[in-house]
Amino acid sequence: MKLSVIGTGYVGAVHAACMAVIGHEVLGVDTDAAKIAELTQGRPPFYEPGLAELLNRTVRSGRLNFTTSFAEAAAFSDTHFVCVGTPQQPGSLAADLRFLDAAVDALTAEAEGPCLVVGKSTVPVGTAERLANRLRDRDGNGAHEHPEIAWNPEFLREGFAVKDTLTPARLVVGVRSPSADRTLRKVYRPMVNAGVPFISTDPATAELLKVASNAFLATKISFINTMAELCEASGADVVTLANALGEDPRIGHPFLSAGLGFGGSCLPKDIRALSARAEELGVREAVTFLRQIDEINLRQRQRTVDLARTLLGGAFAGRNVAVLGAAFKPDSDDVRDSPALAVAAEIHREGAHVRVHDPEALANARLVHPELDYAATVHDVCDGADIVLHLTEWDLYRGLDPRTLVRLVHAPIVVDARNTLDPVEWRAAGWTVRALGRQAALGTPDAHGTAAEPEVSGNPAFRIAATGLDDDDGDFGPFGFRHTGPQLVAEIEPGAYRTGRPDAAVPDDRRQPPIAPSEY
Repeated sequence: MKLSVIGTGYVGAVHAACMAVIGHEVLGVDTDAAKIAELTQGRPPFYEPGLAELLNRTVRSGRLNFTTSFAEAAAFSDTHFVCVGTPQQPGSLAADLRFLDAAVDALTAEAEGPCLVVGKSTVPVGTAERLANRLRDRDGNGAHEHPEIAWNPEFLREGFAVKDTLTPARLVVGVRSPSADRTLRKVYRPMVNAGVPFISTDPATAELLKVASNAFLATKISFINTMAELCEASGADVVTLANALGEDPRIGHPFLSAGLGFGGSCLPKDIRALSARAEELGVREAVTFLRQIDEINLRQRQRTVDLARTLLGGAFAGRNVAVLGAAFKPDSDDVRDSPALAVAAEIHREGAHVRVHDPEALANARLVHPELDYAATVHDVCDGADIVLHLTEWDLYRGLDPRTLVRLVHAPIVVDARNTLDPVEWRAAGWTVRALGRQAALGTPDAHGTAAEPEVSGNPAFRIAATGLDDDDGDFGPFGFRHTGPQLVAEIEPGAYRTGRPDAAVPDDRRQPPIAPSEY
């Protein structure tokens, strides 16, 4: 099939490349001539693992091309995917649909025959119907062949977008006609043949499903962050709590890592837009909890700032602060609504000298916060630091050697705002380690910011090591019990540390940090 993709930002560029990979001829369209020039050379305008190789391959094959001309797109195909941004309106919680409306108007004005316009942008429920009515009003009720509007929401995770497009968990289409359904089944035939669920519904349900999914994920993240506050107040450990909750199959581990909270261009603005749309529809009370979810999430940033300030004795002025992470999540260079940069900027406003490192996002971070300093390496960012803040959970940071870094800093204090560093390893290297929701496990700072050793009675740190069935002698059951004839003996090892996976409680010498939800 011949397809056009309108908008070559994060969603559009990935979608265009992946559609070309599965055999379609694709024409990407954007009004940004500089971006189109880069894409035409096979260079993506942002960092996404695997995309550069995919883009280069499909451009060289001739199956993927780019243009700035809507007329060329209308002549090229009669199936068009619209992937333009729908940011939050300035001064409002609602989504800004100007770019979407402009793209649909420009495309359909050039169409000379029937065509299918498939929205992939995240929009308020009712948008497809509104667009269809606008086109009818523009063209007149006498027109027999209005462009048909359908909706096919994307469920991409930054850092996993190529995988999520080629092997999605489900495909959802909102259509009004059997022909639109048949067209989209044909577009996604390789996925459907591979067994991916294909859910065909009305456009309103498809539109709502996207924002409902994001609202649910945001709720889960803010829930565990609320539990982190309770853990701090009660002396409990939120990491152990989250791991135990995640073992329940009704709950699951993803999105249950307490810490700095979510950011990016999707979850924050989507829950706000859903609240705004609910109010427009007269059901404001039904989503009141979403405002609380947003408030909890933003509070995590202030709590991180407050914790760092306490550890520095009550003030930031004149102190050197090292920040690990600028992107809103790992495996991305996206700094939109980045919790890490929000924390860094606030600490800078309070008088600290803030230096930031990130494997991919420094260029974008400099554009947003030129007042901060930036370092090309972890060693450079930590050199002379009075405190180190771990704010984006890149694998690079999880693998750092605290014994090396302790020789570089002025004071060995680290705030693990993502709860993914190994606290035992860092403390053994001489660091004071603090995190949100883990006072009992890490010690509570006194008035001078010094963390006291946690009091331990009995052996609460002992865990049953779930070693699985891969031991050398093959005699371990899946729950860590050694089979010794008629008797079962629990293999209990000191300091076993849960990683967040149901099969991976491990002893000290094989400890790994818990898995963090990098999908948001």
